[in-house]
Amino acid sequence: MQRFLKWLGVVTSLDLLLVLLGGALVTKTGSGQGCGKSWPLCHGQLIPHPLTLDTVIELSHRIVSGSAGILVLLLCVLSWIYIGHVRETKPLAIVAFLFLIAQALIGAAAVVWGQSSTVLALHFGISLISFASVLLLTLLIFEVDKKFDAHSLIVDKKMRFHIFGVTIYSYIVVYTGALVRHEKASLACPNFPMCSKFSPFPTQFHEWVQMGHRFAASLIFVWILYATILAIRQYKQQRVIYWGWIISLILVTLQIIAGILIIYTEASLFVALMHSLFISCLFAVLCYLVILAARGSSR
Repeated sequence: MQRFLKWLGVVTSLDLLLVLLGGALVTKTGSGQGCGKSWPLCHGQLIPHPLTLDTVIELSHRIVSGSAGILVLLLCVLSWIYIGHVRETKPLAIVAFLFLIAQALIGAAAVVWGQSSTVLALHFGISLISFASVLLLTLLIFEVDKKFDAHSLIVDKKMRFHIFGVTIYSYIVVYTGALVRHEKASLACPNFPMCSKFSPFPTQFHEWVQMGHRFAASLIFVWILYATILAIRQYKQQRVIYWGWIISLILVTLQIIAGILIIYTEASLFVALMHSLFISCLFAVLCYLVILAARGSSR
């Protein structure tokens, strides 16, 4: 059963990652009405005809989301039964399932009634929490083998502050990025690092949204860089913390590079999806560091 749980956790995590990227793809391609205002059916049919590109994208996203719901429910139930003795298992199982339901309801409401850009941006944030919870459940399953030390940790108050602070702040950065996408402000400022050649500072709403996200992303990069330096200096013997911060620094660097490339590739689809991928993985890694910090006794 342990082997099956591991495979289930990995497959479910990948499926939810596809849900995240699929949602970004739907927004990026403007395929949100690919199935009209019909939900859960598509144009009132199980298999609609004709199959336009927008319909295929939206329908595929719904299918992947539906499969994710089944897999998450199965993973939560089995994790509760077989590794429920691990302190974090039950809360994570509850969060993963509840946030998946919330994600589906907001998605359905957006199709049937339409939603503001603010609510649609929140939809990505809710999906991100669901993905992170499932990935953390998967990591707990792998921890049972005790092939790496993730329990006997000593984390001081300063490092705890950085772990909790960066994680909370990263969620705000995610929201600002999703708002840029849903407000269609990705190319509002065609230059980097300033907004434009003629006006280095924002002058209208979409430019403020874009530049606000850039500032938020710059700050999280500096914060993670500082925390990583601390980890390298003080936590070499605690490899999970040490490598957690190094991986976080790599991911935030890749995310910023992708964000810059969005400007110079005129928001190419591939680069935009990579941008979403990197921030999703970064948030999940930071959430795992939160679990480690909560376990680690203060010194």
